[in-house]
Amino acid sequence: MKKIHITELVLRDGHQCQIATRLRTEDMLPICPQLDVLGFWSIEAWGGATFDACVRFLKEDPWERLKLLRKALPNSRIQMLLRGQNLLGYRHYSDDVVDAFVKQSANNGVDVFRIFDAMNDVRNLTTSIKSVKKYKKHAEGTLSYTTSPVHDIPYFVNLAKEMESYGCDTIAIKDMAGLLTPSATKELVTSLKKSISLPIHIHSHATSGLASINLLTAVQNGADIIDTCNSSFAEGASHPSTESMIAALEDLGFKTDIDIKKVEEISEHLKVVRKKYWQFESDYTGVDTRVLSNQVPGGMISNLSNQLKEQGALDRMNEVLLEIPKVREDLGYPPLVTPTSQIVGTQAVLNVLTGVRYKSITNEVKSYFMGEYGKAPGKVNQKIQTMAIGEKKPLTSRPADLLEPELKIEAEQIIKTDEDILTYAMFPDVAKIFLQERNAGSIKPEPLLLKDNVFSSTEKFAPSEFNVTLHGETFNIKLTGSGYNGEARRPFYVSVDGISEEVLVETLNEVEVSNGKKTSKKQSQDTSKTVRPRPNHEGCIATAMPGTIIDVKVKIGDRVDAGDSVIVIEAMKMENEIQSPTSGIVVAIHVTKGESVSPDETLLEIQPES
Repeated sequence: MKKIHITELVLRDGHQCQIATRLRTEDMLPICPQLDVLGFWSIEAWGGATFDACVRFLKEDPWERLKLLRKALPNSRIQMLLRGQNLLGYRHYSDDVVDAFVKQSANNGVDVFRIFDAMNDVRNLTTSIKSVKKYKKHAEGTLSYTTSPVHDIPYFVNLAKEMESYGCDTIAIKDMAGLLTPSATKELVTSLKKSISLPIHIHSHATSGLASINLLTAVQNGADIIDTCNSSFAEGASHPSTESMIAALEDLGFKTDIDIKKVEEISEHLKVVRKKYWQFESDYTGVDTRVLSNQVPGGMISNLSNQLKEQGALDRMNEVLLEIPKVREDLGYPPLVTPTSQIVGTQAVLNVLTGVRYKSITNEVKSYFMGEYGKAPGKVNQKIQTMAIGEKKPLTSRPADLLEPELKIEAEQIIKTDEDILTYAMFPDVAKIFLQERNAGSIKPEPLLLKDNVFSSTEKFAPSEFNVTLHGETFNIKLTGSGYNGEARRPFYVSVDGISEEVLVETLNEVEVSNGKKTSKKQSQDTSKTVRPRPNHEGCIATAMPGTIIDVKVKIGDRVDAGDSVIVIEAMKMENEIQSPTSGIVVAIHVTKGESVSPDETLLEIQPES
């Protein structure tokens, strides 16, 4: 009777898929002792989007989370997801940063490194694999599974052979969007078992509804390890439930040696915990067979819907899902997994919201066409490439070969530990704010919103759609999103009788949750906040979606040509250069670096040439 090993995903991929990576460490630690004794092959608990979410939203030190989890899981292998040369960020980092990051992760508790590259460019995996082996940890080479005219079984088999030659200990099939079918699973696993000698580990999201069948098909054809998620955060955009797969495997004559009753006890606890995070639940994290065409991965869909909601554009999700495959084809069919999923997804959102495809092109798309993420699997759209980078010649070498060492930190005042150096190297702007707040003792996570229990003993949500009667006229109001960024003035995006509007609400007294207790938060009027004018002439420059100012590239009095980049904004974790619509002189600048901005605000004004 063959034993099938299981990796439990609830502490990382499960909540990333279901509640936009918002599960806090304080809600993980209580169930760690129960997880630790169950005998999982590994427990995935770090990496992926968790590092970014900790620093950006939860205001937790991700390294401290890892240390706490290591202490709480003394008998378990802790597994992390590592994006090869991208580490846990959205660009390539120099080899010295990659090596230092792997070393620190290993020292702080990571045992298994699942290493993948969004382009399946093995050149981008070599440094990570070598570092993991150098620090005597388990290197799992990963095939980012996708379908396209250029992705077939021999393609993936050749990738696996290369990874085996570099010293990987296992090979993972990472079906991040749930695109595998039973027949494709059988063919791929069978071919891999014939071609390589390493154990096969299979990871398949349940978005299309096929993942449970795929996992069973995989083990019946020789796979050794499967990924599952505790039922409290399972299925849909996440993964087959751990309990269901244990029952199915044992019914088919396989061993797991995991007590299903003990798993169910953990589920009951986490189902209650999940209710705290109701504001991050999404209508787009269930079974959705459209994934077989749009290929949006489970880890992306909850974040994408949350980001669209914040921009007041959740009602345009279907348009975005239709645009994503078109952008992917333009870029030469990259697998949709971080960071390419974010690159393609953000560009698709821009194409939809601006109303003109590629009117605005993100810096990351430009870098992609330059070859800075690696070699595209298929042919790119030459017309779009020229729009993005002009006549520049894309790179042909390994992108990281052109990077200088990066572990030179100038902001020594905020750096307290070796881990801080790496956090700063990964996300300089976000980390600077986080480290300053941490050092000052003013750090504060995004609030967990309360449910409205005022009018009934039955728990219910605050209304998102209602009628308002004013001066005898009745208006239908539908809340479509909020741009809340922690300040007193909060933009709400609403539909008034079907017409989209932005409403700025200044909060003077707000109820928030702190350690499970309700507290009243007094807020004074923010008179220092600049009220920006609305665009009223052709020289007014605005943004298509809410974001944060990264750079203002001009000053008053500068002359610019139509098409010149004047402002860089970060939106949906991607950088977008805003270009001048006309030639002329800069006469007014209404923003500074670090400020949050919303659509329909004038950021900068150009006096057009006569």
